[in-house]
Amino acid sequence: MAVYTEVTDEALEAFLHEYDLGSVVAFRGIAEGVENSNYSLRTTEGDFILTLYEKRVDVTELPWFLGLMEHLAGAGLTCPQPVRARDGEALRTLAGRAAAITTFLPGIWPRRVRVEHCAPLGDAMAKLHRAGQGYAPVRVNALGPHGWAPLLERCLPRADEVNPGLAAELSSALPGIVAAWPHDLPRGHIHADLFPDNVFFLEGAVSGIIDFYFAATDLFAYDVAIALNAWCFEADGSFNLTKGRALLSGYNAVHRMSDAEAQALPVLCQGAAIRFALTRLYDWVNTPAGALVTRKDPMDYVRRLRFHLHATGAADYGF
Repeated sequence: MAVYTEVTDEALEAFLHEYDLGSVVAFRGIAEGVENSNYSLRTTEGDFILTLYEKRVDVTELPWFLGLMEHLAGAGLTCPQPVRARDGEALRTLAGRAAAITTFLPGIWPRRVRVEHCAPLGDAMAKLHRAGQGYAPVRVNALGPHGWAPLLERCLPRADEVNPGLAAELSSALPGIVAAWPHDLPRGHIHADLFPDNVFFLEGAVSGIIDFYFAATDLFAYDVAIALNAWCFEADGSFNLTKGRALLSGYNAVHRMSDAEAQALPVLCQGAAIRFALTRLYDWVNTPAGALVTRKDPMDYVRRLRFHLHATGAADYGF
C-alpha cells in the first residue's frame, strides 16, 4: 500500500455521497507498499479501506480482482469485500483514478516473521487455492516469466546505480530460469503477492488475507515459492529451514504438493526471487519524488536469488 494520489476533503465527500456509509470520522493515507494509493477510512458505519488504482494495475482487470475477492469470501476465506454503492457498482472514479472501497479486516501483520507464523500461513494459502477453484474467469499473470525480460530491459540502464554489477548478474541469471520454467504443473487462481504485510493474524491464527491486485491464474507451486521467499529468509540473507518446513507442512496438510511440484521448487523460487528483484528495482529507480511510499530494496531479493541458484532440490526448502 502507498499514497501517490491525494484526495481532497471535498472530493472524498462527493465520492461518499454515492454510498450508504454515513459521514467521515477519520481519513488518512497508508504509506506501506508500492502499488496503489490506499487510505484508511472510518465513517459512522465502521472501518474501511479506500483504494485508488495506480501504476501496474489495468483498470479493465479490476472487476476480475473484485469478483475473485467476493468469490473467495463466499467460499469461506476471510478477505476484504468490495463495498457497493447505491447503484450496485463496486468500482468508481475518484481524483482521476479508478477507485473502490473494501471492508476492513481486524488483525496485525507480523513485522517479524516467527516459525509459528509459517504453518498457519501455509494452511491459509492452501485454502485460498482450493477456494478459488470455483471461480471461472481466468487472468494471465502479467508478471509471469514472459514479462521478466521486458522489465529487465527497462531496468538495465540504471541497475548498476543500485549495486555495481547488478545489470550483468540479472542478465546472466534470467535466461536459464525462463528456459527451465515448468508449464505443466497444477494451476489455478493464486495470490502471487503473499507477503507478511498482506496476511493478518489474531491469537496465532490467520485472521485475513488482503491485497489481491497481483492475483492471477498460474501455478499453485509458484505461489508457494513466492511465500518461501517472503517468509523464510532471515535479515542476514540466510534461508531458515525450520520456517520453510513449517510453511510447507501447513500447506501440504490441506493441499498436498505433487512430486513434480516439489522437484520444481528451486527454479520456481528462482523465478519468484527475480520477479520481485526486478519490480523492486524498477520502483527503486522510478518512484516519484515526494510520493508517500516506502521503497523496498531490490538487493534483498537478489541475495535470495543467489541462494536459490545453488539449491539442488526440495529438501533445501524443508520439503
